[in-house]
Amino acid sequence: MNMPRRHLPSMTALASFEAAVRQGGFSRAGDAIGLTQSAVSRQIAMLEEAVGTPLFDRIGRRVRLNEAGRAYADALLPALESIHRATARLAMRRPDHLLRIATLPSFGMRWLAPRLAQLSARHPQLVIDFASRSEPFDFGQEDFDAAIHFGSPGDWPGAVMDLLFREEVVPVCAPAWLAEHPLRTPADLLDLPLLSQSSRRDAWPRWFRAAAVEMDGPVAGPAFEQFLMLAQAAAAGAGAALIPSFLIRPELEAGTLVIPFARPLASTGAYYLVRPEGQASNALQRFRGWVMEQATG
Repeated sequence: MNMPRRHLPSMTALASFEAAVRQGGFSRAGDAIGLTQSAVSRQIAMLEEAVGTPLFDRIGRRVRLNEAGRAYADALLPALESIHRATARLAMRRPDHLLRIATLPSFGMRWLAPRLAQLSARHPQLVIDFASRSEPFDFGQEDFDAAIHFGSPGDWPGAVMDLLFREEVVPVCAPAWLAEHPLRTPADLLDLPLLSQSSRRDAWPRWFRAAAVEMDGPVAGPAFEQFLMLAQAAAAGAGAALIPSFLIRPELEAGTLVIPFARPLASTGAYYLVRPEGQASNALQRFRGWVMEQATG
């Protein structure tokens, strides 16, 4: 797209304007970007001439961003930040054998980490940096090659979502807690503490509906951001919880958690490998192939 050069101010003028906005004055802006106060003032004057309107109100020796300047800053500063991030990413581009993957904390600990030895055996040249992320983010603003996400198709705009697998959640509690609260039917849980995962507060209502049990009010009990925190609370006797069965196999095998009712509930969402649109690096293609194989195997 061809743009008239008169609509493309110099980067020095734009940098001076950005610094003046962020620092709240020309003198501090000059200190921030290595120019004198008079040089910043000249650059901003040139910018004001280019846009055809004052951007700051001059009040004696002081300056204050005016309405036009504020509107210009709102549009301009995010663009300058994007330029900065794009330049930094290109300058610090990782070698092709390195990856950064964002993963859900519990998924990373219980599903991904135990399988990493197999990944290293398959692709010993890959070096992967894993970090925890619980919510979708903008790949243009975060330095990740891909992410593990739980949700539905299309709820991560601007990304490609590869289905890994779906899950079932099961009701669990501590053996001692169950001994203190004998349960004959699912309805017996209604008056007891029910623990939830904070992003899936509809799980208990859905489970009771599937068991043909009517709830009179909201779930009574605390919520936890991560499933492993939820599992720890349930194992400590804080109440009953609904947790994906694949995440708590160690607790079930050790007997620290038990299933009072064999009534699994299929989750409405699924786990996905999410990656930016466009061509994937060779390293990401190798990781994708491996994780898809593990998920379907």
